[in-house]
Amino acid sequence: MSARKAPANNRVAPPSALRRYGSQLGIIGVGLAMWLVFVAAAPAVFTDKDIYLAFMQTSPQFGIIALALTFVVITGEIDLSFPSIMALGTAVFALTTAYGGMPWYVGLIAGFATGAACGLLNGFLVAKLNIPSLVITIGTSFLFRGIELVLMDGTGVPLTAEEYPAMHAIFREPLWGIPIQTVWMIVLGVIAWILLNRTRFGAHVFLVGDNQTSARLMGVNVVSVKIRAFMLVGLFAVFAGLMTSIYGYYFWPTTGEGFLLNTIASVFLGGTSVFGGTGSVIGTFVATYIIGAINAGVVSAGINAFFVQLVFGLVIVISVVLQTIIERRIRGQSLTGR
Repeated sequence: MSARKAPANNRVAPPSALRRYGSQLGIIGVGLAMWLVFVAAAPAVFTDKDIYLAFMQTSPQFGIIALALTFVVITGEIDLSFPSIMALGTAVFALTTAYGGMPWYVGLIAGFATGAACGLLNGFLVAKLNIPSLVITIGTSFLFRGIELVLMDGTGVPLTAEEYPAMHAIFREPLWGIPIQTVWMIVLGVIAWILLNRTRFGAHVFLVGDNQTSARLMGVNVVSVKIRAFMLVGLFAVFAGLMTSIYGYYFWPTTGEGFLLNTIASVFLGGTSVFGGTGSVIGTFVATYIIGAINAGVVSAGINAFFVQLVFGLVIVISVVLQTIIERRIRGQSLTGR
């Protein structure tokens, strides 16, 4: 009996492995190909370390959120409210410290608690009340932004190094010559990878995204999984909001605006399926820096800056189409046992 079962298992394993790692290898290949094109088009720029230091400072500001958003998209949902959560969580930090006179670490706790609460609300509305995430997170985006504007009365708060030395040491000062923003993205990327690939929660995220009904039959608490995924986005969004504000020495009420498309693009370009069930933290990580490099690459190559949006669209559309074709092909091979 065992001798006859072994060949069948051997036939199924390769497609499964390809399906799991194919998107990661694909996005790494896309990144290398794009880098070679940029080097050939603008060698003076892309052989200078300063351009890479710039990428390492700016890309993580939206890439950190993309890491957490990967979890939500894998479950088959989407969160469009994270730019507002960035602003609201950072506003609570500013109010707690600048106006409330509390220490910076108390402000951090209050800010992260706000992000978690926003994620909890999003997750509850989506998972418990079965409201489409695309619709409800548009609504909560206006809600969170409105609360932030009311709290701040439309004004900002200086976040200078003199007033917040510890925060600048955490979020702005380089570490061993490496921009601290990328150091944090690597740390959070490792944590996200472990959560997604080495924990029961991560396994449940994939199960829920692949088939909610089957997940429930297997005893998975679908509501809890989705709520925790949205809460993770809330926490990472506040982290990115604080880092962005400290980087600019000032908290603006408009914090988070302009982050939506780059963040979502990083998730889908990184190989996470829009249909849910498959995704990759590594793919999102690499895609973040690809998105960050496109703008500088297009301009450095001497192409009109108006073409940046065009290049963004082409890269994302082509990548998603190729991922969809590859995924369907792999699934077809799995069903036929080839």
